Amino acid sequence: MLGGVLAQDQSEPLQPDLLVNDGAVDILMVTHRRPAYTRLALERLLETCDETMNVWLWHNGDDPETLELVRSYASHPRVERFHHCPQNARLREPTNWLWSESSAPFVSKVDDDCLMPDGWAETLRRAHEDVPELGVIGCWRFQDEDFVPELAEPRIRELAGGHRVLRNLWVEGSGYLMKRACIDQLGLLSPGMSFPTYCKRLARAGWLNGWYYPFLHQEHMDDPRSPHCLLDDEALAQGSSLTAAERGIKTVDDRIRQIHEFAVHCQTASLDPADFVGWRAGVRRLVWRSKRRVRLSVGLGPGPARP
Repeated sequence: MLGGVLAQDQSEPLQPDLLVNDGAVDILMVTHRRPAYTRLALERLLETCDETMNVWLWHNGDDPETLELVRSYASHPRVERFHHCPQNARLREPTNWLWSESSAPFVSKVDDDCLMPDGWAETLRRAHEDVPELGVIGCWRFQDEDFVPELAEPRIRELAGGHRVLRNLWVEGSGYLMKRACIDQLGLLSPGMSFPTYCKRLARAGWLNGWYYPFLHQEHMDDPRSPHCLLDDEALAQGSSLTAAERGIKTVDDRIRQIHEFAVHCQTASLDPADFVGWRAGVRRLVWRSKRRVRLSVGLGPGPARP
């Protein structure tokens, strides 16, 4: 069993000859109580899987409609495992389940509200094979208007094999592909650690992270601009979107603004791993909290996630 202690995060990435090269990809999907989204997301994910890709399903809670739906896919030839957790476990537990029990050289997670593009895993896997220093690379789930060329273009890096990556220290926890070697080096998610924080630790250890470019677009159905979105002002006020509820967002306009601001943050965040450890990290958190209080006081919402 892999440990959760990140004691080696100052070392160099594992060398290419230590990477497993059979190309298998194990993909986690965590479901809860959104059957309409889950059906679309899971069917689409399975459509994009080839014989080297397997899906691990983890269902949280006892919502009968969603549980019955997810169980119905347990015998699908591309579903490797199904686990039912009666509680609503935080994402660390199912992520560590996959990371610790899978032996595939590449691991991924796809959210139950995202529709994956054709060939996403093949493209990301090819980049990983051609560029050994890549740690985590992801699909982009924002809209065209969220991309700001003057901010993003200086961060786009040309890589071996004709690949390009919009650099960032971290990516979101959906639609990514990560080398098994990263887990071998840093271990599992430790208590209280988010996936973006784990990515920052990888960057500090020397791995290169970011979004594949030109973007592989995964449609985020919880974005009000998606044609599949089920959110309206009434649903948001009732807390139908967990992400929005956690940020105090209660209208569609506020949700769109929050997503756009987060996309801009992804294109402007520091590329220096030292900014996210020690005293620099403390200063960044204080500045973020101050800006958040100001935004909330004038009714603009909390803004981007904590750095």
